[in-house]
Amino acid sequence: MGEFDLIARHFTRPGRTEGGVVTQGIGDDCAVLTPTPGWQWLVSTDMLVEGRHFLSTVDPRRLGHKALAVNLSDLAACGATPRAFFLSMALPRADDDFLTGFAAGLFALADAHGIVLAGGDTTAGPLNLNITVMGEAPPGAALLRSGARPGDEVWVSGTLGDARLALEVFRGQLSLSGQDFDAVRVAMELPQPRVALGQALRGVASAAIDVSDGLTGDLGHLLQRSKVGAELHLDDLPRSSILAAMPQAIQQLCLLTGGDDYELVFTAPAEAHARVLAAGRASGTPVHRIGRIQSEPGLRVRDGHGECLPSTWQSFDHFK
Repeated sequence: MGEFDLIARHFTRPGRTEGGVVTQGIGDDCAVLTPTPGWQWLVSTDMLVEGRHFLSTVDPRRLGHKALAVNLSDLAACGATPRAFFLSMALPRADDDFLTGFAAGLFALADAHGIVLAGGDTTAGPLNLNITVMGEAPPGAALLRSGARPGDEVWVSGTLGDARLALEVFRGQLSLSGQDFDAVRVAMELPQPRVALGQALRGVASAAIDVSDGLTGDLGHLLQRSKVGAELHLDDLPRSSILAAMPQAIQQLCLLTGGDDYELVFTAPAEAHARVLAAGRASGTPVHRIGRIQSEPGLRVRDGHGECLPSTWQSFDHFK
């Protein structure tokens, strides 16, 4: 199967690649996009490399889902409405079974969020997946990392740490029952981008970022951009019953530095507390207040006794 046969068989969807903002999609040298009049484009790109971002044993359908999900999560963090995406792939070989599963997972999530594949590229090489997503938001409505202010509350969606717990099992550092392992593996391989929550937080949240590399690392980026600090309370960090049953050291590792959660951590003025809860309800997403923004730089995490934990957390680094 050659390059163009591969594209035609697995990634061309007659009657579904055009319409909306995508005036002309796959089949030409460039896609033709027509933005919604008066709205702003939000664009992000993420690369997934086998052995670095995913295991070789992952189910292709789940890999297709996750490849798009991690990009949609960036749009969610900015409160954007997904519109179009581009997919570039390096493949060791044109494996029909792999591509069938991958495309099925990719397009199932794309259809769920109304985003259209508008183009991309394929070549031979070590398995490498790169997606660029495009979304829209009203002028000035995009959520950024730079808007947090002292006194704001710090919130997070969903639960944290299960993906890292699954990774520790894969690494042979921990063991779980089959049922528990299946549950945390879903968190690792099928993250759910919080797109609806991000949109509901437009005009409510003051700053936001998605948790891809670990809570402390990603929140740290937000604090740097906003030139503020924060205090979190360990006991307030939301976790599954599976993680809650683990030793405290494992819980701290997974909650604070785990990564691959793809939840949103965001800030909002204290007077917007009820509106944040309403945004969570409207989007069907649990939200939890976990701390407060302070003027003093740095991130402080207090345990159940009010003591500050040692600040030795190391979130995921792509070059370490």
